[in-house]
Parts: sequence; C-alpha cells; structure tokens
Amino acid sequence: MIGRRGRNKNEGSEGSAEQPETTPDHSVAPDDTVTSAVDEPTGSSEAAETETFGYVAGSTADPDVAARTAVPDADSGDTAPSDGFETILGAPLAEAEDKPDTSRVKGWKRVFRGNRMLWITVVIAILALVAGLAVQRFIISPAEAAADKEPDAPGLVTAPVEFGELSNDVTIRADVAYADAVDVSIDASDVSGAAIVTGRVPAVGDTLDKLSVAMEVAGRPVIVLPGDLPSYRTLRIGVNGPDVVQLKQALQAVGIDGGDPADGTFTQQTADGVAALYTAAGYTAPTGDDAANSAYKSAQESVTAAEQGLAQAQASLDKAGQGPSNVDVLQANQAVAAAERALEAGRNGQNSEPKPDIPALKDALDLAIAQRDALWAGVSTEGEQGAVDAAQEQLTRAYADLETARQGVQASLPSSEVLFLTDLPRRVDDVKVKRGSKLEGAALSVSGATVRLNGSAAVADAKLLAVGTAGTFALPDGTQVNAKISAIDQGKADAQRWTIQLEPEGLTPEQLASVQGTNVRVTIPVGATEGEVLSVPLAALTAGAGGESRVEVVDGDPREGTSAKTHLVEVKLGLSAGGFVEVTPTEGKLDEGDLVVIGE
Repeated sequence: MIGRRGRNKNEGSEGSAEQPETTPDHSVAPDDTVTSAVDEPTGSSEAAETETFGYVAGSTADPDVAARTAVPDADSGDTAPSDGFETILGAPLAEAEDKPDTSRVKGWKRVFRGNRMLWITVVIAILALVAGLAVQRFIISPAEAAADKEPDAPGLVTAPVEFGELSNDVTIRADVAYADAVDVSIDASDVSGAAIVTGRVPAVGDTLDKLSVAMEVAGRPVIVLPGDLPSYRTLRIGVNGPDVVQLKQALQAVGIDGGDPADGTFTQQTADGVAALYTAAGYTAPTGDDAANSAYKSAQESVTAAEQGLAQAQASLDKAGQGPSNVDVLQANQAVAAAERALEAGRNGQNSEPKPDIPALKDALDLAIAQRDALWAGVSTEGEQGAVDAAQEQLTRAYADLETARQGVQASLPSSEVLFLTDLPRRVDDVKVKRGSKLEGAALSVSGATVRLNGSAAVADAKLLAVGTAGTFALPDGTQVNAKISAIDQGKADAQRWTIQLEPEGLTPEQLASVQGTNVRVTIPVGATEGEVLSVPLAALTAGAGGESRVEVVDGDPREGTSAKTHLVEVKLGLSAGGFVEVTPTEGKLDEGDLVVIGE
C-alpha cells in the first residue's frame, strides 16, 4: 500500500503511521507511465528507494500521471498514490516492502547486457595485464641471470699441445689479369705508295708470338720479334745503333745468328741473318730497289773492265822486259862455260909442252861473261810498269764500288716489316684495321697472352720472398693452383710495399676464364718443418733461470686455478709460425694433447 509505505515527515525513523486508504483513479490510461509520489523530503532514503522502485518498474516519471493518481494525505494535506497504482504495477506495494531491493542489480544487468562486447574486452585486457605482471615477476633474462650469478673461481687458461706440420707463410692479395694492354702502331713511312692492309689480319683472341706475322701491308709481312724499342728506320749493312743491337738479340732469341749482339753495326752476317728470318717466316727478304740493282750491275761491269786493263798492262810489261832471245842467252851461257873449261885445262897442263897461256885463258872467260851480261843491258820497262800500277788502282776502286753496290742489294729490314713487342706471346684484344683499309695510326691493341698475378707485400714480408718461390691460390670452385714468383720490384727507396709478380701454372682455358679479372689470396710458404712436429702457442713459453725455454704442463684440473697440479718441461725451440712454435722436450715428457698453461 502506498500509505503504508510512506512516512510522515514529522515522525522519527523509529515509528510509522498508517495512512488512510484511497480508491484507485481509473482515469489513468493503461499506457501512461506511472511514478510513485511520496511525501518525504527530497534527500530522505525512503524517497530514494521509492524513486528507484519507480524507475525499475520501467516507467518515466510523468507529473500529470502522478497528479491524477495521488490522493490527499489526511494529516498533511499532501496527496499520496491511490491503490490503483498497485494494480498497474501488478503487485501490492506491501509485498515490495518485505522483499530485498534488487533495483540496483537489475540496472547493472541492463548496462552489461547493452555493452556486453565492451565489457568482455575490458575484462580480457585486465586479465592479460595481470598475467603479464605475474609472468614478469617470475621470468628472468639470461643477462640478469648472468649478472646475478656469482662468478666462478678463476682457473688456468690452457691450450693443447699440437702435432703436425708447421709452416711460416706470407699471404698477399693479387689481381689476376693479362699483361697491360697496349696499342700497336706500324711505321709505314718506307712503304712505296699507299700502305694498304692486304691480308693476314688477326682476329680478337689470336696470339702473337715470335716469328708470327701480325698482318700484311702492301703485300709484305709484318714480322713479330721480341723487343721494346719501336722500329723507326730501315736496317741494312753499315747502319749502327741500339736498334741494330735489339735486332741481333731478337735474331738470337729465335735461333738465328745475326752477329755479335755487343756490336751495334749491321754487318754482312746480320744481313744473312735477316735473310734467314724471312725464310723462316715464309717470305723473301727485300734486296734493294731497281736503282740499287742497276748500280750493282754497273759495279760488276766496272770490275770486269778493270781486271782486263790490268791484264793488258801486265802483258806489255812482260813483253818489254823480256830482253835477248832464248837462243842468244843459250849461246852466251855456253861461251862462258867453254871459257871456264879451257882455263881449268890450262891450269891442269902447266907442265906440258908447250905451256898453256893461263892469263889469256882468264881473259877469254871474262870476255864470255861480259858478252852474256851485255845481252840484258839497255832494256827499260818503266813505262809498262806504270801502266800496270794504274790498272791495279782502277781495279781496286772497282772492287770498292762493287762492294758498296752489293751491300745495297743485300737483305735489309724495313721498319714497316717488323713489329717489336715485349712480353711475348701477346693476345690480340682489338683490331683497328681490316683488309683493304689504309694503315693509319694504331693497328692493333694487344695484351699479355698469359695470365699473371700482380700483388704487393710489406717490406718485411717481401724480404722473405725470392724469385722462383712457389705459392698457392684458390680458384672460385676451391681448386688450389700453384704459382711461382717471377719478379720482385722494390720500387723507390722509401716504398712501403714491394710489387710481387707471380706466374700461375697449369691453368686450363676454362679455369683461366673463371679467374680472369679477380682478386685472389696467395699463400707463399717461406719456412716449414721437416714433417710433423710438436708445437705450442708462443704464450705457453717461459724462461728458466738459465735462460732455457720451458712450458708448464697441467696434471690436474685446470679449473682449480693456482691450486691445480702442474710441472715444468724444458723444450728446445724450432720454427715459429702463426703464433705457434715448434718444441722438442729436452728434460721431461711432452705429448700431443697435453694441456700447457698460457695464462690465468
């Protein structure tokens, strides 16, 4: 009942007074919202409960409805809800007074039902936060665990004794490449007419070696020879200079005798060598032009005429100097011989009678001799002798002219027919001419035909190397290839690094293509042990009181630190390489795998 539920504002909280009952006002529309009106102060708890009850009933307070359903209070003159309110609510208000107030709970249920997903998300977030805080409390990172862990007791730092070959190596980096590419020009200044390329043009990738023909110009070959001085003039008999020395050395390099290389003069022997050079290349040697050949023919004719003139002069001289005939000479000789015999007989017959006249016999002999000598008296050959001398001089000049003319038709080497190149063989990288084109400027571009490794080493390491020392490097597929040092260039006096050049061995064309243009690591052994030896780190060595070397071998557990049991072994040192040193025990025993102390 509304009256039973209401309280008099003048009464205390302890007591209550029943209000007169009122009849329901049936003028209220069924669909109107009903709100209970209680004659209580606004701040009283009972009023709050009544208002809440009315809200939970699902109605919105409507002043008009409240006024229609309210009845005056007998005591206070205020109106109170009629009994018709109970009917509208569907239950007596008295029963509501005896039941617990669930209006607040129902309100929260409606709020939860209307925002269920929101509340679920909030709850899950709260649970995840709580779980994360809990997990963080019990999980410890390795760094925190290591920081919180008490440090282990210090132990001995050891290393095992090694057994194997020990070598000291110098390691350098080297570029794998052909020799430096150079442009090749051919001097065609001595070519009569246009210098047209007529054949034998090489292709890119071809190799030029000693005695190769680089190309043909105006039908003549360009022969390749070793040398670094470019050809700039025609070499022939009588020419002298360093280019002649280079030619003789080049001929010698291809097995042809061109004369003493120390002599810078082009001799007949050199010309013969040039002729042999052309024969080896498959061509005829140039032997002078038409004028030279004509001069040589004329010189030969002059020599013939001089020889004939000399012969005629000599015949005249001989005729003029002949004197008496042979008969006269014979008679005179016989007369002298008869006089000599008569004188001899007279001397032998002086005792006979009559006595011979010895003086007369002597006079007869003298007369016979004088008559014989008179046969040659008065004959002069001075004129004829002068003619002979003149003819001889003429012949000498003819011979000299003939030699000069002969030299002009001997084998020579025109500058357009030879190409001197260093570091043969060479690979053709580019061809700048073609058959039928005029030779102008560079004709070819060539590089070394063999691959070289060009690297450098610090001065201290380079001093350990020598020409002929072998090293190894790896191909891209891991294959190890040998290479020998071919040159070491110290460079300038203050150079910090020396240039090292190596020649690889046994590369196949495929391997050559794979390594060309790469940079490789070359290992060059400069010292090695003879077989397998014991070795320890350098840090394991200590010196004894007498300067002897020794190592400390661990017998117990090295983790015991200074308390671990150890003993000293004296050793003899050998090769040192890579932080290790060869050791041979001299007092005590040392085996592979023994632990030696290198620190604490």
